[in-house]
Amino acid sequence: MTRDESAIPAPHDGRDAGLVAQYEQYPYPARDPREEKSRLLIGSPSHLREIDYWVFGATRPRSQPLRVLVAGCGTGDGAIMLATHMARAGRPGEVLCLDRSPAALDIVSQRAAARGLENMRFVRGDLTDIAQVAPGPFDYIDCCGVLHHLPDPDAGLAALERVLAPGGGMGLMVYAPYGRTGVYMLQDALERLAPVDEAPKGRLDVARRVMRHLPATAWLRQNTNFGDHLTGGDAGLYDLLLNPRDRAYDITAFHALLDRAGLAASCLMEPARYDPALLLPDPRLRERIAALPERARQAVAEDVAGNMATHVAYVRRVSEPVTRADPFAPGAVPVMREIPGLELARMMGGDDRLPFAFGTLQVAVALPPQARGILPLIDGERTVADLAAIMETRGVSASRFAKIWAQMFTTLESLNRVLLRAPA
Repeated sequence: MTRDESAIPAPHDGRDAGLVAQYEQYPYPARDPREEKSRLLIGSPSHLREIDYWVFGATRPRSQPLRVLVAGCGTGDGAIMLATHMARAGRPGEVLCLDRSPAALDIVSQRAAARGLENMRFVRGDLTDIAQVAPGPFDYIDCCGVLHHLPDPDAGLAALERVLAPGGGMGLMVYAPYGRTGVYMLQDALERLAPVDEAPKGRLDVARRVMRHLPATAWLRQNTNFGDHLTGGDAGLYDLLLNPRDRAYDITAFHALLDRAGLAASCLMEPARYDPALLLPDPRLRERIAALPERARQAVAEDVAGNMATHVAYVRRVSEPVTRADPFAPGAVPVMREIPGLELARMMGGDDRLPFAFGTLQVAVALPPQARGILPLIDGERTVADLAAIMETRGVSASRFAKIWAQMFTTLESLNRVLLRAPA
């Protein structure tokens, strides 16, 4: 691990100064490096198997070094996860953590030290000056929960695109409006009661007093999509309700942000979440849904679901669309993203449906009955041909297996549960 302390430019404005003060006094999310010995926090974006598949289409060799930038790493959840995955898999490369908060960088560096990670580097700097402090190029860039706090998100995303290597991609997360119903009302109220130019400690005291007396009718009390204000300590409450600059993007606005940067989503996470047909099973409605353009379908899903609090996406340049390996080719190697196949098979109900949660939204996803027997066979080593051969010994013909596998993989891919392994 190496650390580079670079000069930090002056804040852009009063709100930016408030952000600097916030993250220095309350690094987010609150993390204790001592807990690294007992847990690894898993999520999206920046899971290594997701990067291999959704960014590089399971075509980029695992032996090729992966140069990673985590732009605005905070206390390091995504960076630690990815660096740990790379170390465990013996994958060459480096994860460069960039943040302008010394307090945050100190925490993530301690977390890395607790894990014995030697594939991380830490640079203090501002995203807007990335060409100077972290010129790259980078094969993969993580920018999770950062763009929506910038004075100019378009300029920030453009700066990231300029240090992205040819054929590379990014993992992004921005806030979404409907799943954060209640948040912005409280933010407005608290800004009136505790203006952003006040010291963070005093603002936090005001927020805690408001939360103690918050009426039962407040929309935030009805919203169970997140719990930072309840369980995230001072840092969680401050980031949710007192952040000086916090904008949300519905899916249409998010696509527009990407368009302006010359980028396009190779995956919205999870893809099935953006399919309104999964939520509206009426045949006539599904006919209308099928007739809509893809982005309009995604907008309907967001409008109808009502609980999307973030949009997570893997993106690439429009001029460099991802080409994915063929999941139906005999030599393709399917891999479980995280949950073992046997465990996923056990979750299937008697009606051959898999209960699945998109945050607080519960759905039941139909799978072929034979998925119960195929899922435990997926070990990241067996090929599709190997699976077919085993199932043939159980009375499933090759042609029948091909149909089952097509339905099964397409469905589980859309849930981000079964992906493909990258080549050696």
